[in-house]
Order: sequence, then C-alpha cells, then structure tokens
Amino acid sequence: MDLVLVGRVAKAHGITGELAVDVRTDSPERRFALDAVVTARVRGAADRALTVTAVREHSGRLLVRFAEVPDRTAAEGLRGALLLADPADLPAIDDPDEFYDHELEGLAARLRDGTEIGTVREIGHSPAGELLVVDRPDGTEVLVPFVRQIVPEVDVRAGYVLLDPPEGLIE
Repeated sequence: MDLVLVGRVAKAHGITGELAVDVRTDSPERRFALDAVVTARVRGAADRALTVTAVREHSGRLLVRFAEVPDRTAAEGLRGALLLADPADLPAIDDPDEFYDHELEGLAARLRDGTEIGTVREIGHSPAGELLVVDRPDGTEVLVPFVRQIVPEVDVRAGYVLLDPPEGLIE
C-alpha cells in the first residue's frame, strides 16, 4: 500500500510526549482527528502505527499526542519522523484544478510538441508556491513552478503534465 505524507515531526514539546508536527495535508482536521491513526516512518526503524489522543494548534504547527508516545523520551525518538496515511481515506477534491501530491508524482512531464522531458518525482512546497520536481533522463532535475501559465494541463488519467515553460527554464 502506498502511503501519503500528512505531516512531519519537528520536535518533542514539553515532558508529556506531545509532538510538534509540521502539517503536510490540506485536511489536518481529518488526518489528526481524535482516534485517527497515522503511520510513523523513522529512518532506520520499522514503521509503526500511532493513534491521535489530543491535538491543538501552536505557532503554525500542530501539537499532537499519540497513545503510543507516553513521555518526552519516546517523543524524542520520533524527531524527524514522517507521518503517513492511506490515500484512500482522503476526501474527494471537487476543484478540477487541484490535486493531491501523490496524484502528480510519477506523471510524465512533456512539452507542447510532445517531447518528454522527464517524470514528476515530487511536489515541493514553499512559501512562494508549489514546484514540480522533475527528474530528467540524464539524471538531473528541474524545478517547474506549478502555475497555470507554465503547467497549462494536467491529465492524471492519461499520466502526464503538459509544460509550456519560458525560455531557459528547462535547459
């Protein structure tokens, strides 16, 4: 089962096992609702299920308590953990111009003339907006601003994004 990223543990908060979480989902109220289960993935360790027991907002992050994290020591062990969830649990998107990251990852990136320039590896999120991270066949990557002027068409079913880049963006 392919899981999708919904958050990343930034650090332990306090002494009771609470975790500061950077949210990576458009529906945090659903993903981090009481009794919701997420999968924690820590480099070098086995994935583990975590059950939400409390959640509150604090300084642009969520502070989350999990049943399986009883104290600060356990919380420190989760620093940097990716919090993942099953994409089947995601609500449907009504806007045809919005997509979940996992829907775009793996799509072919091609120019208007049909030339394939690579594959969308991931979606970069920044304060300035989203970027398609495209892996090129030669092993390089190109960052493409995910705006309608540059990415005029996305066809998830057909498996591609159409790019109309300004001069110099792809070279």
